[in-house]
Order: sequence, then C-alpha cells, then structure tokens
Amino acid sequence: MTTLPPEPEPFRLPPPSAHERVRSAFRRLAAADRPEAWISLRTMEEVLIDAKAVDERVQAGEDLPLAGTVLAVKDLFDLAGLPTTAGCPGFSRVPVTSATVLTRLTAAGAVVLGKTNLDQFASGLAGTRSPYGVPASALDPAKVAGGSSSGSAVAVGLGIADLALGTDTGGSGRVPAALNAVVGLKPTIGLVPRTGVHPASPSFDCVSVFARSLALGQRALAVITGPDGVDPAVRAWPADIPLGLGERPRVAIPDQAGLSALGAPARLAFDVAVGSLEASGAVVTPVDLAVFFEAGKMLYGSALVAERHASAGYVLAAGPDGADPIVSAIVAAAGCHAAHELAEAWTKVTELRAAARAVLDGYDALLLPTVPDHPDIEEALADPVGVSTRLGTYSAFVNVLDLAAVTVPVAPGDRRPFGVTIATRAFEDQLGIDLAAVLTGEQEASTYPPEGTDVVVFGAHLRGQPLHDRLRGARFCGVVRTAEAYRMVLLGGTDPAQPGVMPGTAALDGERWRLSPAAFGRFVAELPAPLLLGRVELEDGTSPFAVRCDPAAADGAESLDRYASWRGYLRFLSTAGVRSVS
Repeated sequence: MTTLPPEPEPFRLPPPSAHERVRSAFRRLAAADRPEAWISLRTMEEVLIDAKAVDERVQAGEDLPLAGTVLAVKDLFDLAGLPTTAGCPGFSRVPVTSATVLTRLTAAGAVVLGKTNLDQFASGLAGTRSPYGVPASALDPAKVAGGSSSGSAVAVGLGIADLALGTDTGGSGRVPAALNAVVGLKPTIGLVPRTGVHPASPSFDCVSVFARSLALGQRALAVITGPDGVDPAVRAWPADIPLGLGERPRVAIPDQAGLSALGAPARLAFDVAVGSLEASGAVVTPVDLAVFFEAGKMLYGSALVAERHASAGYVLAAGPDGADPIVSAIVAAAGCHAAHELAEAWTKVTELRAAARAVLDGYDALLLPTVPDHPDIEEALADPVGVSTRLGTYSAFVNVLDLAAVTVPVAPGDRRPFGVTIATRAFEDQLGIDLAAVLTGEQEASTYPPEGTDVVVFGAHLRGQPLHDRLRGARFCGVVRTAEAYRMVLLGGTDPAQPGVMPGTAALDGERWRLSPAAFGRFVAELPAPLLLGRVELEDGTSPFAVRCDPAAADGAESLDRYASWRGYLRFLSTAGVRSVS
C-alpha cells in the first residue's frame, strides 16, 4: 500500500524564526522514523545554536537568501567536525574544514541538520548499496529511494529538510528526485566548485541540489555557484548565453522508440508534461535519441569507468570495514582498462557530443522521462546491477554529453508523481529552469546566472514587433511604467516605424528585458540614429537602461503622449481603420 509523506509545512521567506523551523525539522525527523536515511545527525542543541545565530543576523539587517532553511548533506561532502564516510565506515575521516558549497550555504542562512546515506562511493542509482541501511522512497516504504544521493532526496521528500546537497555523475541528483517527488537541479558541470567533495568520476561529477520547490532550489544553486580559487575545474559563464526563452520555445522529446522503456505510470506522467508544455505555447517535436543512449552506455560500459578506480580503487582494495562487495567488484574491474582504451573512449565522447549537438540544433531543450519505472527494494537487492542500469536509461548520458538538467515531479491526476527532466546545452541552465517552472506553476524573478544588463524598450523592439528578434535570448522581466518625466513622439524616416522617448511630463509603458553581456553589446551597436541608450526612471524607483532618443528628433514630430505606449498608438490606428505602421 502506498504511504504518502506528510504534507510539507508552508514555506516562507523570510520565516518567522530559523529556531522554529529547526524544531519543526526535528519533530518531523522523529515522526518519520527513517534512521536509514542518515549517517550522522547533529544534536538539536547544536543545530539550534546555528539557528539562533541566523535569527540574530536577520534581526541585525543582513540579507540572507536562505534564512531559516534546514539543509541535509550527502556524506560525500566535508563538514567540519562530522565524519565524511562516503558510505564506507572504514573510509571515515573527520575534516577540519567544510566543503566550499557548505560554507556558502551556511553563510546565506541555511542550517545543517546532518549527513545523509548514499550508495557507497556514489556507485549506484537504486540507493541500496550502503552498510548504513537501505533508504526507502518517501512515497512508498517498499520502493527504492534512488541513488546515489538516496538519503538527501528522502530527507526533502519527507519534509524534514527544505534543501539537500547531492552529487550527480550519471543521474544521482535526478533519479532520487524523481523517486521522492522533489525538485532536483543538476547544473552545468564545473559551475559549482567541488572543493571538499569526495570524487566519483571527476570528469563527469557535479554538485546537485534537492529542494521542496523550484524557486528555493534555484536560489540555493545561485548561492553555491562560482569559482572558489581552489577547484581548478571550475568553468566560467560564457559572455553570450541566452537568459530567456522566446514566445514559442522549441522542445525536443524522445520518439516512440526512445520511450519504449517506460512503464505505464511513467509514460502517463511524461505525456502530461508534454501536454502542459504544448498548452503553454511550446512547440514539441520527437527526435531520435540513439546517440544519447549510446553515450549513456559509455559512462559505465567503457574505459571511462577507470575514473571510478582512480577515486576509490585503492581504498577498497585494502578491504576497509563495511565495504560493499558489489561496489568493490565494480571499482576493481574499472582498474583493468589500458591507457589507450581511455584515450579511445574520450575520442568517442567527443564524436557523440558533436552528434548530440546536431540533434538538438534549433531546439531550446530536451524533455525526458527521468526514470522508466519505480522498482521495489526487493527487486533491486535481487538484481542490483540490472536495476541500477535500468534506472539510468534517461539520465546516464546527460553529463557525458555536457548537458544541464532539472528534474521536477509531475502528478497525473490521482496517480503517484513521477519526475520528468528538462535537459539543455551547457550553460543554458536557465532555459531548462524556465520550462520546469511551467510544469510546477512557479515563477522566480532571479536568473541563473545572475549576470546581465536590463534594458527597457518602448517601440519596435517590443514582443510581436518587427525588431523584437534583436532581443533574441533576452529574458523578459515584465511590463514597466516610467515616472511622469518623459514624452513619446512618432519619429519620421525610420523603417520600421519607431517612437522616440525623451524628457517630458508623461508616464510611458514599456517592457524590461535582461541581456547577456555579449547580447547587450550587440544590441547597443545595432541601435540606429536617432535612437540611443540612456537611463530612465521607473515608477518603482529603479533606473535601468532604456532605448531613448536624441531630443532634436522631436522637432515637428507628432506627440504620442496621450496613448501612453506604442501599443496604445498602434491600437488607435487599428480601431481608426488606418493601416498599421507595423
């Protein structure tokens, strides 16, 4: 019989008290009675001391984006004073410093509850390979929680933690999210530093975030992103990346052959997600994912697995206490590959990445099932390799192909929720988050990455107007209104027709867009005279850049102030039966 997790308590930012939230977390922890989800827990007294410090910082006026949130941490991350076990008691050590991401999260107001269980050395996707017990799904105690970040997803799924840290190499941050009905954010590899995180396969590892909501997960992801001066594998954001989707985003989905692995519940949830995106205006097109599945098989079925041996082989070869025999066998076999085999595997990865880019050319994102089904724990214990492989069908290729991904739950009717994943090209994380928000019904004003320049437009650059394509890749930040300090005139001799905005006494309506650094530079360079870029004061008190006009161009021009906006003027022309200037 399905046992649903307790209803999460309403989440507020800022909360009344971090102290209050911590007490709630410990009440839920006791009520859930899921000790197998944890490897080490801090005492309530220790956590309440941290909560009191957060409350005092908020009262002192600090802006803490994660104030009052309770955090669970996969036991691959170093937390000063608590053992790091990687799921293996014989490996246990007590670090004196915390992982970079933990330092950043606690500085932002998160309070750490404890360390969570995992598949030993992050090897497995079912969550059953741990001497600390087998965490069961938050949705059903007979079902697997998914791995390797099993305990982290369960802690969030049961409402004990608001956020949890995981890692993701072949799906460890997405599979558990799907099987516990929580949000899982897997950023582009290298955006988040891995300093203080025990590696599994360094070329494909990344830190992931589990969250009770997409907005909260995005906020936490923004906090931990960026170089720390220690991790040499951190990558910088390109200057020219899209920050937003167009009005009709194009989304690829697997063709019928690509969906053949799905069980009925997973297929129903996936079809619901497809329908939701189409209803929102997205154009959905089936594509052949053969090259993606081939890449997924390489992660554990080629010499790429040698990295697993480099990360844990020598530890497991010594036969440490609590070593899982399946993990030990997998890692030992990974040490048998020759150097030339690894070189050949990387050549193949390069070829597959090029082929995958060709498949996704012209699309904003790829919508995927996250898992084909939800196995029973008994099945996973009886067939540990087969079940883990099956669970990675739609997740194993993502990091191999250098994609970003976000997983969100979709509940078709009264059926159990299944996760779906939206994958995007590297550094285009925000596009996937925006499409995921369509499925969750959330809206988040921030962007990932946060870099960008806002520009207000008033005329032919508006949505649906002739020059709007010059804002391609920009993020729509809303309709705005200026202070009563401007005027609008109809410029002569421009093609297409344009208004000019300059100092005056009227309030004008426009649209605010956020552009990447490179897109902003192009936009400014393409502005024809007499248009120019300047600042405008909005009624909310902000002063972003805006498309303005040389005041000299107003000589003899028709005033449009009475229409309050360019669209208002166009509506007047239409209703007056005059041929539209657009």
